[in-house]
Amino acid sequence: MRFLALGAILFASAASAQQTVDGAIRPPLSPRNANYSIDARLDPASRTITGSEVITWRNITTKAATDLQFHLYWNAWRNNRSTWLREARLGAGRNLANPRDEDWSRIDVTSIALRASGGSAPADLTQLQRFVAPDDGNADDQTVMAVPLPRPVDPGAGVTVEVKWTAHIPRTFARTGAIGNFFFIAQWFPKLGVLQDEGWNCHQFHSGTEFFSDYGIYDVSLTVPQGWPVGATGVQRDRRDSADHTTTHRYYQEDVHDFVWTTSPDYIERTARFEHKTLPPVEMRLLLQPEHVDQADRHFEATRTALKYYGEWYGAYPYGHITIIDPAYQSGAGGMEYPTLFTAGTRWWIAPRVTTPEGVTVHEAGHQFWYGIVGNNEFEDAWMDEGFNTFSTARAVAQAYDPNYYSPRFFGGFVPYVIPDIVLRRETDGNGLRSYRAVAKSDAQSTPSYRYYPSTGGGITYSKTGLWLNTMERWLGWPALQRAMSTHFARWKFKHPKPQDFFDIANETTGRDLGWYFDQVYRSSNVFDYGVQELKSALENGRYRTTVVVRRYGEAVFPVDVLVKFAGGDAVTEHWDGRDRWKLYTYDRAAAAASAEVDPNQVLLLDVNRTNNSRSLAPKGGEAATKWSMKWMVWLQDALLTYGCLV
Repeated sequence: MRFLALGAILFASAASAQQTVDGAIRPPLSPRNANYSIDARLDPASRTITGSEVITWRNITTKAATDLQFHLYWNAWRNNRSTWLREARLGAGRNLANPRDEDWSRIDVTSIALRASGGSAPADLTQLQRFVAPDDGNADDQTVMAVPLPRPVDPGAGVTVEVKWTAHIPRTFARTGAIGNFFFIAQWFPKLGVLQDEGWNCHQFHSGTEFFSDYGIYDVSLTVPQGWPVGATGVQRDRRDSADHTTTHRYYQEDVHDFVWTTSPDYIERTARFEHKTLPPVEMRLLLQPEHVDQADRHFEATRTALKYYGEWYGAYPYGHITIIDPAYQSGAGGMEYPTLFTAGTRWWIAPRVTTPEGVTVHEAGHQFWYGIVGNNEFEDAWMDEGFNTFSTARAVAQAYDPNYYSPRFFGGFVPYVIPDIVLRRETDGNGLRSYRAVAKSDAQSTPSYRYYPSTGGGITYSKTGLWLNTMERWLGWPALQRAMSTHFARWKFKHPKPQDFFDIANETTGRDLGWYFDQVYRSSNVFDYGVQELKSALENGRYRTTVVVRRYGEAVFPVDVLVKFAGGDAVTEHWDGRDRWKLYTYDRAAAAASAEVDPNQVLLLDVNRTNNSRSLAPKGGEAATKWSMKWMVWLQDALLTYGCLV
């Protein structure tokens, strides 16, 4: 990417709210309409959680609520007929034809009741609970529970719900579960969906999408074996040891939309601090595996990178603390984001300038902004978080870690080999394009994310968004794109933005009607593909008659430059609006043409076939041979390294 100097830093909005050391924030940043007080006890031997919660919920819509709908995410792995496992086929790569008991999980709600209010009697709703499947009608799916209310909850009114449940912890699915004595507990409690004017937005759990919930206050007490460190959303307010050799840790956090926790006797704790001249300080806590202790500073520096650049570009991180988790080997819990906490991921023997753990750490810390603070609907519009964050991660990593290297690993990931930077750049340039190109026509991005064709979500959600944002940066300039993204962040933090909200802000802040662009990159699966179809240069009456035919091979339209170079060094740049299927340029000159290229500055990163973008009448001797010889040398070096480890 190309980077321009940043003009302004958004800070004032976050500075007005003060984060205290105990997880409280004044004044409130969010509506706080879904508040949870939870007590949970872990039995590591049986891998069970026994829990109870009190939910204080307020209806902030314009319509009365006649029922409550809850996510029971762990029921996705209750049986192999769930929608999640049907979509994942073999369930995250594991063969479930003959499953072991620890593969499975479940959440059983044993009691649900409304607390008495306004003189009314408490209402036991336990026998009224039922499972619904709003997305696909799958009668075997039990990830959404609906409970009718004895009386409607009017707009502005609220209810207090008491829920008791038991849960069996799975061997890790979707980054939650247990392996050995490592426990990472996410999406683990009965959680309300989001009531909107159209009704409950409470999707079934799908294998290709994540989560959506309202903001509130979480006050959570976790009882675990004594001596086991705990990491969790928020700040620890209290810790009590009991005679049964357990410890109860109480964590508290305001203005978040989820709560996650982890515990293991193997964790090593380290702490550090993020400081910046214009951004608020952040206390950083790292729980990492013993074999990775020497990488602690790398985790902290990568977290600082995200807090610094995202804070400067978009707006300040408001919570004052963040927890970084280095998950256990083969736990499957790495690379995931939660409010004020994220999981990273690393390996043994990481060489300098190889961006492990830096890449994943920057990415997951960056999710605190687009996932945590700007709470879009991950079921329906996952690209508004994942895609924005993919773009932002690449930009931050390029600022902080240049050069960086690629390190393939052998023998199950134990033996690393660092590929030189020159090869890295040739081999990895355009990785996002390759990921997108493979699925470019599979779905329009406007299709709800949970309905994407299987195995295409990454290319559409992550790569396509990163490419069209990067295209906007190269086309409009970084100041224009930064202004749009920071305005979106400021206007929609602690709310639930939809795609059109961002598009409207982009139009507003750039002073342009960009609807034609968003119609193509978001509402369409048409692809961009421009190329040089023909280049000729013939001597006629002592001068060279040059003809250049450029063509739009794809259905999508974008303005592109056409660069024609002539022998002797002269060049002409044409500005083509890109609308016609083809365009002819002719020149009468004393020198013959040397080459022609469409989009020479690589502005349109969404072009799915850059191999047809240029033609040459004067081949550059040796360049292709050098490229392929470098590839063969890398393959040969890898083969020799592998052979050397065997003898």
